[in-house]
This record gives sequence, C-alpha cells and structure tokens, in this order.
Amino acid sequence: MLLNRAQTALLGVSLSAATLALWAASAGAQSAEPGKAHPALWPQAKSQGLIDAKTESRITTLLKRMSLEEKVGQMIQADTASIKPEDLRRYPLGSILAGGSSPPINAPDRSAAGPWIKTAQAFNAIAMEKRPGHEPIPIMFGIDAVHGNNNVVGATLFPHNSALGAAHDPDLIRRIGEATARETAAAGMDWAFAPTLAVPQNDRWGRTYEGYSEDPALVRAYSAKMIEGLQGAPGKGKLQNGYVSASAKHFLGDGGTLNGGDQGNTDIPESELIAIHSVGYPPAIKAGTRTIMASFNSWQGVKMHGNKSLLTDVLKQRMGFDGFIIGDWNGHAQVPGCTATDCPQSFNAGLDMAMAPDSWKGLFETTVKQVRDGVIPMTRVDDAVRRILRVKFKSGLFDPARPYEARTDVIGSPAHRAIAREAVRKSLVLLKNDGVLPVKASARIMVAGSAADDISQQSGGWSLSWQGDGNTNADFPNAQSIYAGIAEAMKAGGGSATLSVDGSFTQKPDLAIVVFGEKPYAEGLGDLRSLEFEVGDKQSLALLKKLKSAGIPVVSVFLSGRPLWVNPELNQSDAFVAAWLPGSEGGGIADVLIGDAKGKPRADFTGRLSYSWPKTAAQFTLNKGQAGYDPLFPLNHGLSYAAPGNVGQLSEVAGIDATPANKSRYFADGRVHAPFSLALGAGITQRPVDSASRQEGAIQLSWNAGAMAKASIDGEGVDLRFESSAEMMLKMTYRVDTPAGGSIKLGMGQGMVNADEIFKAGAGWRTVRIPLKCFAERGADMAHLQPVWTLSSTGPLTISFSEIELATQAPGGVCPSQP
Repeated sequence: MLLNRAQTALLGVSLSAATLALWAASAGAQSAEPGKAHPALWPQAKSQGLIDAKTESRITTLLKRMSLEEKVGQMIQADTASIKPEDLRRYPLGSILAGGSSPPINAPDRSAAGPWIKTAQAFNAIAMEKRPGHEPIPIMFGIDAVHGNNNVVGATLFPHNSALGAAHDPDLIRRIGEATARETAAAGMDWAFAPTLAVPQNDRWGRTYEGYSEDPALVRAYSAKMIEGLQGAPGKGKLQNGYVSASAKHFLGDGGTLNGGDQGNTDIPESELIAIHSVGYPPAIKAGTRTIMASFNSWQGVKMHGNKSLLTDVLKQRMGFDGFIIGDWNGHAQVPGCTATDCPQSFNAGLDMAMAPDSWKGLFETTVKQVRDGVIPMTRVDDAVRRILRVKFKSGLFDPARPYEARTDVIGSPAHRAIAREAVRKSLVLLKNDGVLPVKASARIMVAGSAADDISQQSGGWSLSWQGDGNTNADFPNAQSIYAGIAEAMKAGGGSATLSVDGSFTQKPDLAIVVFGEKPYAEGLGDLRSLEFEVGDKQSLALLKKLKSAGIPVVSVFLSGRPLWVNPELNQSDAFVAAWLPGSEGGGIADVLIGDAKGKPRADFTGRLSYSWPKTAAQFTLNKGQAGYDPLFPLNHGLSYAAPGNVGQLSEVAGIDATPANKSRYFADGRVHAPFSLALGAGITQRPVDSASRQEGAIQLSWNAGAMAKASIDGEGVDLRFESSAEMMLKMTYRVDTPAGGSIKLGMGQGMVNADEIFKAGAGWRTVRIPLKCFAERGADMAHLQPVWTLSSTGPLTISFSEIELATQAPGGVCPSQP
C-alpha cells in the first residue's frame, strides 16, 4: 500500500504533490520489476568534506602507479581470525576487521588495548613496507564499535541504541560518538561500523536494540549527530585528533523484513522504503559519513548486496554519496549466482569493498581474473579504489603519526564513564510507580534477580563477544554492576543494600529491587517468534511473586533490547522501570531510583519510549500511525516523579502460544522444555535430583549393564543451520555419579562423537561446550535435526544433568573425536 499524505506527515516526512504522484505512477513499474528503485522519487543529498582538488589529484597519481592486484586488494577486507600480517605481501588487501569474537594477534579475543594496538601496527607495517613492485598504502582497521569500543576490555560501554532513543537527546548522541571515537582510536583502530540507522518495525527482530526507534523522525534527528561525533565536522576530523571513520548501516530496509527475520526480505512498496527506512541516510551523507554498509536483507526479493538501482543509482548518484560502500560479513555470497569467493555481480552493482572475513583469498584471486577478463570493468574498479583511497586520505591514514595509540588513558576514562552514566539516567523509562519510588537512601533494601550483579547481562550483545555472552564481571574492569551502583548510593545515604539473587532473606527488607530481563544476544540468535518474556520458564515472575507474598514492596528493573510483553511481571510490581541495556554504568540506575535519606529524588525520570510497548505478546508490528495501533504504552510514553500516573490490573492472556518456537533449550530447571520430550531406551531409568542451585533442578539418568542403550531428546526436525554457521555450541552441565563401564557416544541427529573423555570420573558439577559444527561434520543434518540430543552407553553409567541447551560462542569449546 502506498503511503498517503497524512501517513507521511506522521512520519515527519514532507512530500510534494508531485512526489506523491510519482510514487503512485511508479507502483505499476514496481510490480513489473520487483526490487528496482526509481531514483527520481528519492531525496537528494551530497557528501560534505570528502572531495577536494588536491586530494583527487593525489589519488589519480596513486592509481596510475598501482597494479591490478593492488587495486583489487583495496576492494577486499579480511578478518583477524583468518589472515596474518605477512599474507599482505602476496595479497595487498586494503582493510582488516576484527569481528565480534575475533582476537588480536597472539592474544585472546577479550584483550585490553595493548594487543589490539600491536595487531593494527603489525598489519600496517607490512602494508607500508618499501619493497619492489609494491605501492605502500595504509590499511583501514574496522571494528563493530556499536555502543562504545565494545571489543576492548576496559572500554566504556554506552547504552544500546534502543535505550539512547528513549533519551531523546541528539547532543548526547554526538558526545557518545566522540567518546567512542577516542576510545577506538586509542586502541589502534580507525573505523567504527556505526551508527545503525535501521528503523525497526517488528520487535521480534533480534537487532531491534541496534535501532534508535520505530519512529523515522528520531532516527533522522540522531543520524548526523552520531556521524559528527565519530568523525568530527565534515572534512575536519582525522585519526590524529581522535576521530575515526563512521559507517552508516545497513543500507537498506533491514528493520522492515517480513516477520522481523534477520537477513530476510523487506517486501514493501518503494514509497515506504523511502519514507520510513531511508530517512537517516541523507543527514548522514550531508554530515560527511565516509562509508555506508550494505545490508544483508533483500528488498522485494532482490538482495541488497546486488541491487545496482539502490547502491549506485540511488545512494551514489541521487543521494550524492562520495565515500565507499562496504559489504557485510560475506553478504556478497547471498547474491544469486555468487559464492563467498566469486561475486562480480556485487562489485558491478556498486559494492566498493567486500567484507570477506574468511573468504578473502579466493575472492581476491577470482576478482583479479574477472577484471582481466572484462567481467568487472576497469572503470568500476578504479571508481571503487578512488573512493576507498579518498576515505583513507581524508581520515588521516597516510599521515604516519598515531598520537592516540599512546592515549590508552582515554579508554574507560572518568569523563567517558560520566557521559555513559548520564545516558543511563536519561534513557530510563518509568512505566509504573505505586508510590514506592524514589527509594529512601536511609532504608534497608534487598537487590535481587539474576541480572542484579551481572555486567554482561546489563550490557547485552556486542560486548566483548559477538553475542555478548561468555563474560564475567572481571572482564569489565572499569564497569559497575547495577547492584554495586545501588549499594554505593544506599551507603552514602545511611542505608544498606544486600544482594540476594534468589530473593531469600533472614531479616525482612524494607523494599526489594529486582533486576531481570533478556539474556545477551545479537543478530539471528535474538530473533523471536513471540514477544512474551520468558516463554514457558517464568523464573523472574516466580521471584516477584515470592517477594510480594512475603509483603515486600517490589521495584522491577527490566533489562531488554526491545519492548516485550511483561503484563504478569507488571502486575506483580509496585514500580516498573524499562532500563533497556544500559551498558557499563550501573550507577546511572541508582541515580534515579535512589533518593536522599528522606526519599527526595536526586534525579527524575526523563526517558520516553522510543518504541511502542505491546498489550499482548502477538503485537509484533506496533508502530505509531499504523492502522489498528493499540499499545499498552504508546510511543513517547513515560511517567516521572513530577508527572505520575496509574497502571491498573493488566490482562495476563499472552495472545499467542510460542512454545513450539523453542529450538535451543532442551532441558533445564528439572524438566524437558516444550516442544521436546525425553525418550529412554530399555535399561535406562530416571529420577529427579538437586542441581547445584535448585532443589530437584536436575535429572539423573542411569544405564544398567547390558547392550547399547540410548537416551534421547526428541521433537520434530529442527533447523539449526544458522546456529551452526554462527559457531553455536551444545552446552551440557552435568555430574558423573557412577563412571562408565563401557563406551559412550554423544550425538545430535546422526552426528556422533566419542564422549568417553567428557564423562570420565570426576567430582562435582561440570560444564562442557561442543560446537554444533562437530556434529555437522560427522553427518548431522542441521536443516532437519532429529533427535536434538542422544547419549548412548554400552555399560553401567549414572549421570545427572541440570542443563542441556544451545549456547553461543564462548571460550572452552571442545570437539571430541569420532566414535
């Protein structure tokens, strides 16, 4: 459906009658050729600060000296996990990145600035060598600095974008960008893959927290400010004065995919693509963004990495973008007819640099051949390389001075942490308060919940690892947990705060603050099929009920990357705060929740929802201005101490049954989780036992002597292809009660591994992680996995399990030998 004038007004878009007529006229053309844009319909812009005669002359001179191999090399980016500095002597690539869980050279992925600086220096040393037949050109080092320089231990982690949207403060965004740039440059990197300008329209999307808002007007207001913060004023900011190159992403429509599926199809009219999803790009271009990242998604069935009408005709020509277009992680491989190592279609469509993390060598070789054969025109290569060199000159890379590499004092500096703490305060949204907030600092309170003292959970995805998991508080040396911030405020006011994760107590507290919410996740793995929080496993709700039944007033601090259906939790709370994913500065929550000794506020709630809050778990697309808009809390809603409001008893009917969507949690909390079931072969018995933390929270399986017997967790075939390619693991927490009297095999589907070493004798509870790829390599059909788990033994064996589930990539994974 085409947007009308009233709808576009709601989106903050002003359109002439002529433009609306063009949209209407283009509707027939769109149906005739899906995925082809009409540039005349799109807004115009022009890059600022990128082109000047002196720089262009230097580029022309340099291009004449470069070999074909050197030119093609500039167009390819490799990941630190798959390339060594010495490889650049044969393959003169133009850029290196470190993906979300990729390590620096000879150091763990969770490293402080030192190893990262040495890594950047090692690659640049080879790239800049003076040797025969080689033109020294500095590399660009890219990093996903999406909420601070989140790959570096000790860096300041700002709230994720969904939280920043709630702050409604464009200048705050600029200051966050500037601090992020300083900390990125100080770690040896010169390019931040940020900001995300997606306008999420379906909250099931696992990247919703990377978008500032469902409201295009807010995204537009933030766009140029973040570019300015990261890069400085157009044409002025350089690496030498603490600025890095930005990458506006993902072009285009990633927030509008069908059902919120990551990397899916955005099947909407061109008018909607323009009015909703493109609005952040003209301001970013005018602010001088040096790079723009192509999106994984398709538009009307055409993959963005191969869409010439959008990448070239719209972005480069109509919008006047003079920087370069970078691909996403092997995104070119998704273009029909392409593979990760062979994709002339993407370069010809307008991609200037392919992100080929582990496919760089093959892509380099085939691309050189394709240019020689005329499949990729030399004019297209020269255009791409000119754009890349333009950015390198303008960002200061050809100047060897690196003063910020010695400024590791700026990483996690007090000044940057103060900005992050301010951002936390401004992003908190008060959804309910029945007179219990602010908390008197002279009171005796309890802080409970699984996330209360967990910096990893409060930081979310893209925090030291891609999915944000596998971290401990020790991995965040400059950070403060929410509990620590509350305890500090209470002590300063003469009161006390006691940490009790499970809500147990010997002396009844005056009040309980319960911190709970989503576990960390990133793209793909964060996609949902329902907006219900803790589907089928209401641990947080049980904790709230436990405290309420004890007569303790409850303040809920809810951590999430998006709005979720939490009506039952709201009903059990005397106050409820949407705290989003606040990052490293847990003290910012205490600044607003904890008053002075008499209960007078020290700071008020100013955050307002940047996403509409659902009334049911089935309200996946809930965006202001849409037909049937009926939220529990509308866009821009938020209470305060100065302007309170009442929330009555809410319906606890979710409106959708999401249990069949579970494909990662098989056994936990003493039970098999739906839709799976446990099947035991002859000679195997089961009984409930206590886990390390919960009464009857585990199951004990016993094999009697005799022939091979198998226990399995069954269900309909599960598609784990994405999970396998995303390096996910089978995680088991277990205790060997009676060592094996025979051989043991562990399997997923038809893929089997030898488990004798895993389940050897030993005391206490242990955890093992086995990459899904181990089972795939041994014959498991990851597209239709059935059963999801099996364990066989030829002799006596007794093992207790408290967890059998999928886990994201984390240190310590093992791949056992074949059986």
